[in-house]
Amino acid sequence: MNLLPRSSREFGSADYWEKFFQQRGKKAFEWYGSYLDLCGVLHKYIKAKDKVLVVGCGNSELSEQLYDVGYQDIVNIDISEVVIKQMKERNAGRRPQMSFLQMDMTKMELPDASFQVVLDKGTLDAVLTDEEEKTLEKVDRMLAEVGRVLQVGGRYLCISLAQTHILKKVVGHFSREGWMVRVHQVTNSQNQSSETEPQFSLPVFAFIMTKFRPVSGSAFQILELCAQEQGKPVRLENTERLAEAVRERQRYAWLRSQLSRKAGPGSVSLDLCDGSTGEPRYTLHVVDTPTVKLSRDNHFAIFITQKKRKKDKKKLRPADALENPPVPESQPIDKSFLCCEHHKAMVAGLALLKNPGMLPEASLSFLVVGLGGGSLPLFIHDHFLKSHVDAVEIDPSMLEVATRWFGFTQSDRMKVHIADGLDYITNLAREAQARYDVIMFDVDSKDPTVGMSCPPPAFVDHAFLQNVKGILTQEGVFILNLVCRDSGLKDSVLAGLKKVFPLLYVRQIEGEVNEILFCQLQPEHKLATPELLEMAQALERTLRRPGKGFDSTYVLSDMLKTVKIV
Repeated sequence: MNLLPRSSREFGSADYWEKFFQQRGKKAFEWYGSYLDLCGVLHKYIKAKDKVLVVGCGNSELSEQLYDVGYQDIVNIDISEVVIKQMKERNAGRRPQMSFLQMDMTKMELPDASFQVVLDKGTLDAVLTDEEEKTLEKVDRMLAEVGRVLQVGGRYLCISLAQTHILKKVVGHFSREGWMVRVHQVTNSQNQSSETEPQFSLPVFAFIMTKFRPVSGSAFQILELCAQEQGKPVRLENTERLAEAVRERQRYAWLRSQLSRKAGPGSVSLDLCDGSTGEPRYTLHVVDTPTVKLSRDNHFAIFITQKKRKKDKKKLRPADALENPPVPESQPIDKSFLCCEHHKAMVAGLALLKNPGMLPEASLSFLVVGLGGGSLPLFIHDHFLKSHVDAVEIDPSMLEVATRWFGFTQSDRMKVHIADGLDYITNLAREAQARYDVIMFDVDSKDPTVGMSCPPPAFVDHAFLQNVKGILTQEGVFILNLVCRDSGLKDSVLAGLKKVFPLLYVRQIEGEVNEILFCQLQPEHKLATPELLEMAQALERTLRRPGKGFDSTYVLSDMLKTVKIV
């Protein structure tokens, strides 16, 4: 029997709940946790002598179990006539002091300041399904009624998944009213009892809003988070920081949920933080694709990428992945294997150079900004035998990791420069001499305030792109990994690139946000797709020559079939 609504809006409809409880029957519905899941936080904030109002009680056993352990002054209300009748019949003889009333919580027929506690398990979430004006007005009426019936010093206990729009609304409303706001993490999908109906990947939270007497002209806020049910509260400076702290707990719980599944998501990510400051330092990406036949014996991959440091706002960080998991030094690393699809596309873009079939033996000069695990510069070094590669990396620890664990080595043809990529290119541009046949950017900012995570905005600034142009040969190619979810910002970036590089190709990576941009200076050298594929095949034939260990699963021309000219 399917009891789910056709849309989330129906959760706020009285008709939906009437039909729900008619079809559900008398079996208790425990959403967001049973009494056993919630009793720790409930006993902390409800006293046995408190008069408690339960809004949207449904047919949950929560009120009954609270009653049975000593909380007997409880009034339950619900908009559904069907469920109120069921609950009256179920409790008439066993719990005589507990009452059940059919009532709309947005216009409660109850006296002012008549309760010490208002308890809400999932009701606010059911009502606040979107941020449309009509919905927000209904929620305003509901929260105003909660405030009206509570005494000063009383508490609104709201059990919720604390989705962003809900957190924003409820915390904003009560903090403006001068109430104390505390958020408790109660439970998550790993420790919910078997009695709970749906199992959620997100953790369940309890909002505890304590009503203070209004102080005229005061803007003081008390905002606290308890990351554990019985944990010590941590004071936070503003609602934005509280919301971010909740999101961090949600992301961590989601990660645990994904890792615990037998059929995993394929990849998950986790920030690794500095132990002393708590600041994010690296992002750990775990990739597990057991159904994919790899060209080697490894069954998973770990990617480590450096987080941007606050004190260094403009600095780059590598988006390059550490494709091979740590292995004993005695085990050889397959340097012909490119794990990342965007790296494969970047290498395929070399077919845009003149005489691609001759490139592996040509004396080419490469600049790769962002070292990461070193797989991209290593591939170039090992397959283009007369090339010279300069790699620029801001973090010396990344060079140490790449060298120690991933087989990266420098040579007379491969040099790593520990520097800021912006400064390195700007200094070279001052010399007014073209140096590189190929320039590759694969750098990531991790700045959540910008709709573009790769590259940092400074790397596509017009003045800096002019510097890139100044160190690129006339027939060279500038290849850029772009990760941008903001369509308006992306259009602006493409327009800015076109002003400096008149010939611009774009290749979308399937299933990802990444787009690889191939930029050239001579628009008269524009290639149609058949010509481009033919050049890619010529390059691949040379790279596949015997003894060179070229990855048999990597087809260069496939990487360029969907390329478009902007």
